[in-house]
Amino acid sequence: MSRILLTGGMGYIGTHTAVALVDAGHSVILYDNLSNSKFSVLDRLELIIAKKLPFIHGDIRNESLLKETLSIYQIDTVIHLAGLKSVSDSNKWPVEYYHNNVMGTICLLKAMSEMNVKRLVFSSSATVYGEPEYLPIDEAHPTCAINPYGRTKLHIEEILVDLVQSQKISTDKPWKIACLRYFNPVGAHESKMIGEDGQGTPNNLMPLIAQVAVGLRSELNVFGDNYDTPDGSGIRDYIHVMDLAEGHSATVDFLDEAQGWHVINLGTGVGLSVFEIVNMFQKESGREIPYRILQRRLGDTACCYASVDKAKSLLNWQPTRTVGDMCRSTWMYQKNIHLKNKGI
Repeated sequence: MSRILLTGGMGYIGTHTAVALVDAGHSVILYDNLSNSKFSVLDRLELIIAKKLPFIHGDIRNESLLKETLSIYQIDTVIHLAGLKSVSDSNKWPVEYYHNNVMGTICLLKAMSEMNVKRLVFSSSATVYGEPEYLPIDEAHPTCAINPYGRTKLHIEEILVDLVQSQKISTDKPWKIACLRYFNPVGAHESKMIGEDGQGTPNNLMPLIAQVAVGLRSELNVFGDNYDTPDGSGIRDYIHVMDLAEGHSATVDFLDEAQGWHVINLGTGVGLSVFEIVNMFQKESGREIPYRILQRRLGDTACCYASVDKAKSLLNWQPTRTVGDMCRSTWMYQKNIHLKNKGI
């Protein structure tokens, strides 16, 4: 079993991935600057897994702390989730996104190289594809990110390709790298103790719907109802966060035998519209979700869903949870966190 450093480990994907990794028998060390997560999640996470997890409060741009952490905990694999992740915010503050995401990854790679830790799973994104040229999107699809967030992910992927290519003229221990291109993670753990609950206003659809359902906001903003889709709203590939987390665990196992650089989509292969998700959430929660239509957002595409054949083949992994599971688990988490003191 591996000793895994999970950067961004206190975040939404990080906490669920930690559960999946511990369930698979791995040792996990969490590393996070808490810029979009809460320290209180650690207690809930430890209740789920019934054990203590080491937590390092640090930034991925702190190379010396990274080296110290890799050494002290004898890390052999890094799952790199840390990074700013809002498409809309990246349009407002592109320099901060490049500095945090790209420079932070460079600091991590330098620390890993110095400590001779050469196994990496990188949290990439379907945004690297840009406007789809065909559907479903497979890993051979051209990359052309159309927003700063997506470009940071694409730049990092290119850095990782260059890093692996450099092995051809080096006698150093070879790198083993998997870039996982996420589609749209949603849902929450079945315990109702962890879910998507970052700092500030959510940027993704499902937590916004859930906040309307629990009364934290009066209505949902739907950005565009005039796309060339069956109901006019944007279509995305939504994957349950625990399926995604288990995909990371499968990737760690894959790196035991793999060499070089690999890119793999993690999605379901099914596209669902905003209105389809709203209707399913209403069914699962029994709550009405009022909404209003706004203009399209800069950088959004009409339709995007994955081909997941490569993940099934290389990782022996496939998602098992339904859209009903996604909506139900989100609702149960939000009820547990926000309504438990109101007797609802």
